[in-house]
Amino acid sequence: MTISVPTHLIMGFLGTGKTTLLRHLLANKPGHERWGILVNEFGEVGIDGALLTEQGAMIKEIPGGCLCCVAGLPFQIGLNALLHKAKPDRLLIEPTGLGHPSRIMDILTNEHYRKVLNLGAAFCVIDPRQWGDSRYREHETYQDQLALADVVVANKTDLCTEADLAPLRRHISESPEPGQTLVETEQGRLDIGWLAHPHATARRAAHPQAHAGKAGQPLVAAHEPKLTRGQPWRRYANQGDDHFSVGWRFHHEVLFDPDAVRAFCEAQHVVRLKAVLHTRDGWWACNQTDQLSMYRLAPQKESRLEIIDTAPLALHDVHKQLMKTVIHLPAS
Repeated sequence: MTISVPTHLIMGFLGTGKTTLLRHLLANKPGHERWGILVNEFGEVGIDGALLTEQGAMIKEIPGGCLCCVAGLPFQIGLNALLHKAKPDRLLIEPTGLGHPSRIMDILTNEHYRKVLNLGAAFCVIDPRQWGDSRYREHETYQDQLALADVVVANKTDLCTEADLAPLRRHISESPEPGQTLVETEQGRLDIGWLAHPHATARRAAHPQAHAGKAGQPLVAAHEPKLTRGQPWRRYANQGDDHFSVGWRFHHEVLFDPDAVRAFCEAQHVVRLKAVLHTRDGWWACNQTDQLSMYRLAPQKESRLEIIDTAPLALHDVHKQLMKTVIHLPAS
């Protein structure tokens, strides 16, 4: 008898704390369960996988665009590979913060997955301070993520005022969406019990065709070139949906100065910055939206850094600043 896998979408705009919330859920998962995580990132350099790997789940990353584009082909390939390899007891899917999730839900409930997956509660992580900004509140992606959520997670409430929270509370209480619940958290500390919250199949996106015609070339296939001592770093760029990204990969023998890295990150006034870097003080993760957090990480295969902003980045200047944080390059 086939048992369908409980499956949850963890949605939310850039910088709301989705990865932090996932880390918290993974840290509290039942020890006997195998969890699979499918992560999609806007940038070309996947970093969330490294931030989640230590938590004891099987991770599959799809960087470089939105899962809902290209008829969902990258998503389905990644999903099939994860289900086959991990054979998870529970599946969590984190679409990019710039992705429309309605197409993903359509795929998860189509005839190919109907007997394999059981779509559970869908979550939308929101920074209430963004809700007070019409640039976010009126954004089609933002509206769709909220409309499709069974549980709206108001995160970072420790950084919010009552004036920040009140409009969001009022919106959810007056929402016509069936069974939608608001949960308030700090630092992504969502009680794992919320995974048992039911999913309302009647939910519909307000802008289901918003990404139609925006897909570029298929995101399948691209095998990342191997870094060598002779070519110890590579730089990548991406843009779409009014956002721009630049990312770097570094050979694992490249060493960074941790204090210089901190100063570099804090000097970047951008929408999003994430990194996993090999420093002279071991491996560190960097995670920055409105403030920077750094914590130790297990050794990785390579260092990576990604910056996302709403304006084109000054690539030459940013690259020059970043390379000043490097204290050792391997000899070729």
